[in-house]
Amino acid sequence: MYELIAAGGWLMLPILLCSIIALAIVVERFWSLQRKRICPGHLVSQIWEWAQKGELDATRISSLRSSSPLGRILAAGLMNMHHDREIMKESIEETGRHVVAELERYLNTLGTIASITPLLGLLGTVIGMIKVFTAITTVGVGNPSALAGGISEALLTTAAGLSVAIPSLMFYRYFRGRVDQLVIDMEQESLKLVAVIHGDREMDESMRRRAS
Repeated sequence: MYELIAAGGWLMLPILLCSIIALAIVVERFWSLQRKRICPGHLVSQIWEWAQKGELDATRISSLRSSSPLGRILAAGLMNMHHDREIMKESIEETGRHVVAELERYLNTLGTIASITPLLGLLGTVIGMIKVFTAITTVGVGNPSALAGGISEALLTTAAGLSVAIPSLMFYRYFRGRVDQLVIDMEQESLKLVAVIHGDREMDESMRRRAS
């Protein structure tokens, strides 16, 4: 491995650094974007149960806020549940924007890595070919060993850049899709909470089973 990095030239170092950062982001996002951590399915039914028993107080709301990102959004709405539904929705939307920004954390960095590593590989290719042509003008084409260094540098940096960029782009798209789906789920739960609190709808049977 060390020999390959050394043969690829100094541009292998930023490519290697990008690969380490990308791997760390992928592992962290897989852990952080678990559905059970972001959008537990029982929260609205639990809130309904507390409301029915008269237990929906400041302590319950504070515990809800610290439980999960969805809990934070729902708690923001509950803090304004005695106002009209528009005020309640506005508070939910404001908190939701902050939560979405947290869900998208590091994704721009991952997308940047997916974009720049092929360019670093291309730059390594250009530098390697410059070395090849410099060797040709110096010793001619009769000495293959003099050309091998530049050619290997050109090929190795290109391969390394693409090897980092392709999985980085795949995971970037995957996590973007996961965040989008989580946002949709949180919006649905938030709207359900507003409707239930303001008496526009009753709890459906599935939610009653969760609360029981």
